[in-house]
Amino acid sequence: MSGKCPQRRVAVLQSYTRETFFHNDLINEIYSLRSPFDPIPFTAHTYVALVMKNDFAVAGEPINRATAGILERIRAASPSFSPAERRVADAVLRDPSSVIHQSVTELATTAGSSPATVVRLCANVGLRGYQELKITLASESIPSEQRVLGDIMPDDTVGDIVHKVMGGTARAVSAAAHAIDSHALEAMVGHLLRARRVVFGAVGTSAPLALDAAYRFVTLGIDAAFAPDVHTQHVSARMLTESDVFFAISHTGSTFETLATTSAAKAAGATTLALTSFSRSPLTEIVDVSLVAGSAETIYRVEAMASRIVHLAVLDTLFVSLSRLAPTSDTALALTEDVLIEHRI
Repeated sequence: MSGKCPQRRVAVLQSYTRETFFHNDLINEIYSLRSPFDPIPFTAHTYVALVMKNDFAVAGEPINRATAGILERIRAASPSFSPAERRVADAVLRDPSSVIHQSVTELATTAGSSPATVVRLCANVGLRGYQELKITLASESIPSEQRVLGDIMPDDTVGDIVHKVMGGTARAVSAAAHAIDSHALEAMVGHLLRARRVVFGAVGTSAPLALDAAYRFVTLGIDAAFAPDVHTQHVSARMLTESDVFFAISHTGSTFETLATTSAAKAAGATTLALTSFSRSPLTEIVDVSLVAGSAETIYRVEAMASRIVHLAVLDTLFVSLSRLAPTSDTALALTEDVLIEHRI
């Protein structure tokens, strides 16, 4: 995310100290320094949050990691916070367990603040961003075995574990089936049917879902593609046209690379779609249509397995819907089956 004048943007960031806070004119100044070649259609506050995440190291913001726990560090630093930062700190201190399950936009809304303020607070207590705040809160408040195993008890048998894991996943899928926005789903199907080309964007554990979805769309005769390399994703997104669709998949809706590729597709004039687990996130802020479905995650996990299974089920729903309506689906599926025969005994 390079600006028209990176040196000026760094200078603006350097002008920030713990005794001052971003007024609207300063936020707007940083927002004005975004690149004309890759305009970011976020609100100014969200854009500043992303800039701060990316540029604080360049700007020379000191990161002093104290040995105290994160809640104590936030509490101790509170007197130096701006009023907006103090509202975020109060929200974290009041209910840290809820923060573990919130997106950056959701915490900002709860605190009556902005994503930029949340990221700024994280930097002020020596963290690299909001994700590290959530991981640190989880590591300090939830035993390591519980973070991984959830409600699995030390004396549980393998059969108990199967029942609990499968049962939790089944409940997550059932909850998504009742909560998913059918109008948004129908809108997505319409955009995909009309698209000249569909390009998927995803990183990390969402990438395999995007790869699978792109392949399955191809079997319906839809021109779909997913490139695992992030740079290739970004360039491909920027090459799209108004006749194309860009489909982003992200559990948090806050992954920097996915936001960058989605905004590039948006700037190119493509229709942008998203599948995510949080209704309030930077990703849902910029796309044309979003589907929100994911596990509530009773505990914090770095990789939200249940949410990925829910997302896979949603993508399967899209595939089935498209297979009924796409004019090329019958012929394409027949050709796919004929080709696959050659690869099986």
